[in-house]
Amino acid sequence: MNPYLLIFSAAMLWALVGIFTALLLAAGLGAMEIAFWRAAIAAAAFTVHCLVTGQYSLRRRSDLAVFAVFGLVGVTLFYSSLSVAIDAGGISLAVVLLYTAPVFVIILARIFLGESLTAAKTMAVALVVAGVALIAFGGDSTGISISAVSIGWGLCAGLSYALLSVGGKHLLTRYHPVTIYAYMIPVGALGLVPIVELSLPSATTFLWLIPLGILSTYASSLLYYTGLRRAQASRAVLVASTEPVIAAVLAAIFFGERFGALGALGAAMVVLASLIGVFWRSKDD
Repeated sequence: MNPYLLIFSAAMLWALVGIFTALLLAAGLGAMEIAFWRAAIAAAAFTVHCLVTGQYSLRRRSDLAVFAVFGLVGVTLFYSSLSVAIDAGGISLAVVLLYTAPVFVIILARIFLGESLTAAKTMAVALVVAGVALIAFGGDSTGISISAVSIGWGLCAGLSYALLSVGGKHLLTRYHPVTIYAYMIPVGALGLVPIVELSLPSATTFLWLIPLGILSTYASSLLYYTGLRRAQASRAVLVASTEPVIAAVLAAIFFGERFGALGALGAAMVVLASLIGVFWRSKDD
């Protein structure tokens, strides 16, 4: 299957994160609690998957330290910063700042993976940044709170997501995505324990936590990293940038939100950026 189609499917599932998180916040769960339960449920799913398929073995013990670092960055930091950003500033602002990740990824991929920095990639990144900004700020700003806290945590989510993409590309040369997450996510969940006040969620709350952990974390991560094994990290994150468009459509369906004219233009720009990321090849690629 086309790796970019797998990545797009992951974006569709990631688009549900903001909706599930908003519903859980409204139900009374704290942002850090949501991050913990999301990681814990996904960790259980990846552990079972790994045990059933026999993919738990390590190629070398020293890789445990690598998994631990990426667990703390790609799970503890990423999940918590995104949840706090949504809580502090709303879904739209959090998604805008999360999708500064393509800028971080292209720079990091150039430095650490040796990927070329072409005019096409530069254009696509500019379209993504401008497009998601128009989606967030082109219409009614109700529910958006711009502050140092919401901006800071949103940028932190973007950077940690970028580090996860670039680091994951390196790990994928030695391990299957299931193995990576079976080690990484439990570490990330444990990293959240000292900074979260845990309470047992109600049965109703679990109805939103389970799909957040299984669909928008386990399944989406598996799809994304399976695609990433055969895709450039910088192109992969651009395809995944369709997530804010999908999230906005779902918000319109379930919450009655609508794009304004500028928001619709922004959505088109994000889609165009993803098409450029997939189909535009240059002699430097």
